[in-house]
Amino acid sequence: MTAAVDCRIVGRWRIVETDLWGREYLDLCRPATLVIDHDGQGELAFGALQAGLDLAYSRSMVLLTWSGHDEIDEGTGDSVAELLLEGAIEIEFNYHNGGKAILKAVRKPSSTAC
Repeated sequence: MTAAVDCRIVGRWRIVETDLWGREYLDLCRPATLVIDHDGQGELAFGALQAGLDLAYSRSMVLLTWSGHDEIDEGTGDSVAELLLEGAIEIEFNYHNGGKAILKAVRKPSSTAC
């Protein structure tokens, strides 16, 4: 992994689809969003999940360890966000209890890559 300064995924992303849930669920509490900061931290929100992130970077991929709340339940997991050829990212989202989902996100217009 390299420093965040080389990472093309740093920024704000809008989660637009998933293999498990519909759009209505993704935006249940607020617009579904992934924030990847330069400082090794970030945020993830979709459905009823609100989580903080610890990050490790490569140029076109970020490893995420997350911890937060899904409704009233505490949850943790790990994920991988990878840049796709069309400029979107695919997130392999994993709960530590074994649940998995694939999320797709597009860059928010006001966000730029590093």
